[in-house]
Amino acid sequence: MEQPPVILFDGVCNFCNGAINFVLRQDRRKRLRFAPLQSPAGQALLKQYGLDKNTFDSFVLIREGKVYRKSTAALAVLNELPWYWKEAQVLRIVPRFLRDTIYDFIARNRYRWFGRRDACMVPTADMRARFIESGI
Repeated sequence: MEQPPVILFDGVCNFCNGAINFVLRQDRRKRLRFAPLQSPAGQALLKQYGLDKNTFDSFVLIREGKVYRKSTAALAVLNELPWYWKEAQVLRIVPRFLRDTIYDFIARNRYRWFGRRDACMVPTADMRARFIESGI
């Protein structure tokens, strides 16, 4: 059985939490699963895929055993959403190094611009089923 795609995100970043809440609302098929990078599940997945367990500035998508990071992960997630978000794929014509330069600029400044929480977000009861408790 195919594993659902998993999004790993910075659980204490207000911007990241807003992005995850957006994806939760838009993913009407409820196909995507989520885990904060700092959580035991996030840490297990980072270890499983050979990623740095101490770096929380990257948005990660794991789909079909493949890891996508930064702007490529964001575009891949948009491709999982309803048809009208698929038009964002036109941004793939922009070379990845340019997309990731913009991504890195936002990542470096996200706490200053949007703030941060003291702890990872706690999903509501209806969202909880979409968050993973341990690695896949």
